[in-house]
Amino acid sequence: MTTLFIADLHLSAERTDITDCFLSFMQQEARGADALYVLGDLFEMWIGDDDNSPFHQQIKNAFKQLTDSGVPCFFIHGNRDFLVGSHFSRETGVQLLPQHSIIDLYGTPTLILHGDTLCTLDEAYQRYRKKVHNRFIQWLFFRLPLRYRQRIGDKIRSSSSQNNQAKNMTIMDVTPDEVSKVMAEHNVLSMIHGHTHRPGVHTLIVGGKAATRIVLGDWYDHGSVLVCRPEGNRLEKRDFSNQY
Repeated sequence: MTTLFIADLHLSAERTDITDCFLSFMQQEARGADALYVLGDLFEMWIGDDDNSPFHQQIKNAFKQLTDSGVPCFFIHGNRDFLVGSHFSRETGVQLLPQHSIIDLYGTPTLILHGDTLCTLDEAYQRYRKKVHNRFIQWLFFRLPLRYRQRIGDKIRSSSSQNNQAKNMTIMDVTPDEVSKVMAEHNVLSMIHGHTHRPGVHTLIVGGKAATRIVLGDWYDHGSVLVCRPEGNRLEKRDFSNQY
């Protein structure tokens, strides 16, 4: 019995090493899981379900083959792929979840999310996030030709990279008080998220009780998978040079 969690792969046609590791993971390890959860930023940028490039089709096919094999797959939007929509879901069999979702992880109620909403000290990002999640703005964006959306997406990627380099690393991490607040609001003592690219297992106190927060790793230098079993959870690496 195994449930797998991944996040922050930032898949793109330029990083074939990440893509190859991901495809091997999907074809082999994920096939034996009870379920696979993708907690956002699967793609470096997603500008709409109508972007049917050969690269995107390759990734969608990998999900379709996995779900067709009987492994349920779930997806929570990240800050790079929040425009993944219902057409993607129908094509792949992947089930889209709300940004904050509670699952029963082998008897433990666990809150799963991408994690960007926890970084409340990064006020500039939170303002940006509020704008791009506005339904009217998204409606306007989707009415632009695909080539224009691609240009906008490229500019956003470049701007985000420059802005992050100038930011203090502290404000780009989660706010501890926000973590406790969100866990208390959802009445859970277990949380799993990505976004910060700082993998680890953290203990904290929520409502006077011991709680656990697991942060998923990114896939920049190696694959990163959270392997959950009834007997416990473990963050593991997957080497790009040694495929499955």
